[in-house]
Amino acid sequence: MSSLIHYLTRVRFGRGAIGHLADELEALGIRNPLIVTDRGLTDNGMIDTLIIHGGLAGKPAIFDTTPTNPTEIAVEEALSVYRAQECDGVVAIGGGSSIDLAKGVALLATHAAPLRQYAAIEGGVERITDKVLPLVAIPTTAGTGSEVGRAALITLRDQRKLGFVSPHLIPTLALCDPDLTRSLPPGLTAATGMDAIAHCVETFLSPRENPPAEAIALDGLARATRHLRSVVADGEDMESRSEMMMAALEGALAFQKGLGAVHSLSHALGGLQDLKLHHGTLNALLLPAVLRFNAPTCDAKYQRLRTVLELPDKADLAEYFTELTRALDLPTHLGELGVDPSMFPQLAQWALEDHSTATNPRAADRMDFQRMLEEAW
Repeated sequence: MSSLIHYLTRVRFGRGAIGHLADELEALGIRNPLIVTDRGLTDNGMIDTLIIHGGLAGKPAIFDTTPTNPTEIAVEEALSVYRAQECDGVVAIGGGSSIDLAKGVALLATHAAPLRQYAAIEGGVERITDKVLPLVAIPTTAGTGSEVGRAALITLRDQRKLGFVSPHLIPTLALCDPDLTRSLPPGLTAATGMDAIAHCVETFLSPRENPPAEAIALDGLARATRHLRSVVADGEDMESRSEMMMAALEGALAFQKGLGAVHSLSHALGGLQDLKLHHGTLNALLLPAVLRFNAPTCDAKYQRLRTVLELPDKADLAEYFTELTRALDLPTHLGELGVDPSMFPQLAQWALEDHSTATNPRAADRMDFQRMLEEAW
């Protein structure tokens, strides 16, 4: 039984939610959607199955070559399919990469190129209008929360991974069906789950005043830390699958108040196209170093986190998350991912310029970011 939630956008949440797709598209006036997904979901037959279960008539247009980290080039390729097939809306099915790429298509279908002018650090927030195409987001992972997020992270031709941020980029509808995450392998379940945890932690620590968002973040963190180990151990644990999908949703609902240095650094690293680094894995790996950096300004909030995590007073939060990452069999050092330390000065500069840096609870300069990278290496 799915339930209908309206907070920032409409969310249909629960097992079987995918069955409402055709009716929802009809209500939105979308008759010929472009489906944006990745090759893995077409190769394993999931897209065909979802088209049938969603009640879609005919054979919709599909773009299924979404990269691990969505790129400007891929956005333009998907937009060409959208125009060639005379589509009138977008349906994103997959993880955060597919949803973010679909946001890029929904933007450029109604806004003049080039894409870069809409990046947050280029002053693009105000250039994004309500003309953005209607977008239905259907997550098949539980981590990014992009299905309710106002941002898209897209790597441009110069390898800069930039944030495109606007309330107009929040999908028109999110269909969150935990059954769609059932086939996620343990490693990806772990990495996406740590992404949700990083969102909850960073939004709670953001210095902006937003108590409702903080309450949502803490609830999401509690759900995720209670259930992530269980679902990694047993992918058929549907209670834990559902709890992790809700935790991911809550992390993104909360990050309306901003993220922080974990994301500044992971965005910089995620732009390295030759390494194709997974965003959730990077967030898990970087979180301890950033927590240590932020500690001098976060005493009260760190104590709240310890309470939610049921840790003793003065417990080392950085060590807690390092041990959690290790227990999930995820990398704990950048060196394990093939990152070359000679790139740290450039990565630190990109992190400094990232839109998430403004809401880190402790001000960081380029050398601070470089030291965090060195610590994480």
